[in-house]
Amino acid sequence: MKRVGYLVEKIADRDNLLLAFYKAKRGKQYKKEVISFGDNLEYNITKLQNEIISGRVSVGKYHSFVITDPKKRNIYAASFDERVLHHAIMIVCHQYFERNLIETTYATRIDKGVYKALDKAIYASKKYNYVAKLDFKKYFDSISHQILKEKLERIFKDKRLLYIFSQIIDTYSVNEGSGIPIGNLTSQYFANYYLSSLDHYIKEDLKIPVYVRYMDDMLLFDNDRANLRRSVNLIKKYSTDKLELLLKTPIIKRTSDTVSFLGYKIGCNMVLLNSRSRNRFSKKILKYDKLLLNGVWNEKEYQLHILPLMSFVRYAYTKKMRKRILCRIKSEERL
Repeated sequence: MKRVGYLVEKIADRDNLLLAFYKAKRGKQYKKEVISFGDNLEYNITKLQNEIISGRVSVGKYHSFVITDPKKRNIYAASFDERVLHHAIMIVCHQYFERNLIETTYATRIDKGVYKALDKAIYASKKYNYVAKLDFKKYFDSISHQILKEKLERIFKDKRLLYIFSQIIDTYSVNEGSGIPIGNLTSQYFANYYLSSLDHYIKEDLKIPVYVRYMDDMLLFDNDRANLRRSVNLIKKYSTDKLELLLKTPIIKRTSDTVSFLGYKIGCNMVLLNSRSRNRFSKKILKYDKLLLNGVWNEKEYQLHILPLMSFVRYAYTKKMRKRILCRIKSEERL
């Protein structure tokens, strides 16, 4: 595929930077650094514009914190001016990452997402007898800087843009020469694209009938269990040799059973929440109800949090669980 160039000027365009500013501040408009950036908007946009055109950007100013939901992770949030830069880059570059991805990879893509991935997996569970579930050990922490940079060179030929990418990549490492920070918009794109060659290998060389990927969570469907085993072994070798990634122990089972995927347990005849998701739902809905009752949240704030939570659990069969928890909330309210 032909490499693309002359993108830096589009990224540095004032209108693009303003759009990036509005995207970056969405949901964060009351934070001090966002207000400060906006109060000096013209100066900050011009400064960022000059940095991009020169190819030398100010990056690596991370604020780190730990989240434990759904599991413990170290998050490295870039400073606000860096987030504007990331948005400006991806507004222009999104289409070029997109055209290198296969249809059935679902993270960081318009009109894709978790539920589309689940829909595809459920469809495949009804059509095929076996499924293999794969994911990698410490995926974000294991991404090779050198391999990632080489992959970016296969899409882009603008040296200034590649140098900007290189500076962003080099701001973070877990071990020398590996790791990208969870929390950056650029990291989402890099991590999704990093596995693109593996996607093509699985579909075009191994010819797996149905393959579904959401970031590094992968499901492979086939009617031939022996072929699925052979394919998994070849994927393991490819991942180690070409990507320097280690697979966790693969799971291969009948689709008449259930396999855990994106917080759910899916099979050919059912969709359930996995145990971690059930516990999260119970804790969150009780927490949200208390915040509303205690006046910490108003009705609008409560709805903003509760609606996506309810959408998540309603995708699976959870009627009895929801009824049990709501009865518990009502009984606590009467105390």
